[in-house]
Amino acid sequence: MASVLTSSRSSAPPSVVAPASGRGAVLLACTIGNGVSVTPAVHAVFGLFLLPLSQGFGWSRASISVALGIVAVVGAILYPLVGRHIDRHGARPTLLVGVVGLALSIAALALTNGSLIQFYLTFAVIASFGAMAGTPIFQKLVADWFEEGRGTALGISGGVGCGVGSIVLPVIAAALVSHLGWRAGYLGIGAVMLLVALPILWFLLHDRAGVGGAAMGEGQGGPTLTELTLAEAMRTPTFWLLLVAIATGAGVTTAIFSHVVPILGDRGHGVATGTMVIGVFALVTSGWQVAMGRIMDVIPTPRIAVPLYAMAIAGLALLEFGGSVPALMLGGALLGIALGTQFGALPFFVARYFGMRAFGAIIGVLYSAVIAAQGITPILLDASYDAHHSYRHALVVAGICLAIGALLLLLLPRYGARTASMAEGMILPTH
Repeated sequence: MASVLTSSRSSAPPSVVAPASGRGAVLLACTIGNGVSVTPAVHAVFGLFLLPLSQGFGWSRASISVALGIVAVVGAILYPLVGRHIDRHGARPTLLVGVVGLALSIAALALTNGSLIQFYLTFAVIASFGAMAGTPIFQKLVADWFEEGRGTALGISGGVGCGVGSIVLPVIAAALVSHLGWRAGYLGIGAVMLLVALPILWFLLHDRAGVGGAAMGEGQGGPTLTELTLAEAMRTPTFWLLLVAIATGAGVTTAIFSHVVPILGDRGHGVATGTMVIGVFALVTSGWQVAMGRIMDVIPTPRIAVPLYAMAIAGLALLEFGGSVPALMLGGALLGIALGTQFGALPFFVARYFGMRAFGAIIGVLYSAVIAAQGITPILLDASYDAHHSYRHALVVAGICLAIGALLLLLLPRYGARTASMAEGMILPTH
């Protein structure tokens, strides 16, 4: 094991202090990049095109929604590969190509001619470029540049970027669809990405010197245990604790987010109430990623995430049993805190436990698990409803899964252990 530690450390160049001005420019670029990534540019606007496509081509809504499943599957496959590539070659070229390709492939949806096969293939291309310019890739760049205040920077990039983008792009798309038709909506999204976001990324997005293994250094939160490769990280219990806990939490909480309206509708609440709860849920999720980043910068223990993660359980209870609109909105806020905690903590945990040597590959694998869970859990939620004609059974199971995820986070080791004996205690045998 000592040899693993020695080889891992010796392959990483010494950490250097990044100029504050350079860090700020990169953070701005990554925040804008997240604002035009797959979540805002595809998922957030998807519902605007559902009815026009269904009416225009006679497609069922379920057949149209298969496109999102394609995005999930392709992303889950490609994120680890893209992450490994940027660890070795830097993120800037991949991100720029990804943004251009994502913009052009979204615009290409305007050429949809009534063939579902063509529609699905276009979404497969969208997913491919989306993986090249996805949130994990931007977060890798932010983590490279920020040692002090890393959690806060990751929260701003992911939370503010995806949150603002998920507000702005749907507004632009809705205006274009209502006045010029759905084809103009797709063209408009692509144009915003190419004409507004791309120039900013071109001038401000840069890899940090020494990328591809720079050590975390003696930043605000202290040193990492070591610099691990993906294979070494996957032999640690910590990796699997994170994978199961975060994938379970994000999968369950995202499934609830997409089903707030029908869950509340079963209890007699109208669409307006459900929409308000969704709005609170989404806004708190975005804002809490920033807050969570700051919390993790200041409080040097991974267990601070446990009670915040577990707030989703209380949120579920309020959705199912809350008798007033304020109680339901509080439930949405608690669920938003939990989801913001999960997304905000994941890249921070990767950097603290495994270092920056293979950050892209490691977070790519973890995000693949999250994406897979987000694709599976809504199906299970609806299957439970079909079987029981109520979401209550599914919500009970969801609460149990969240409790298990919170308990798994309690098992995470403390930060900063550097001795070979502790490392050997974390690394599982290879045979």
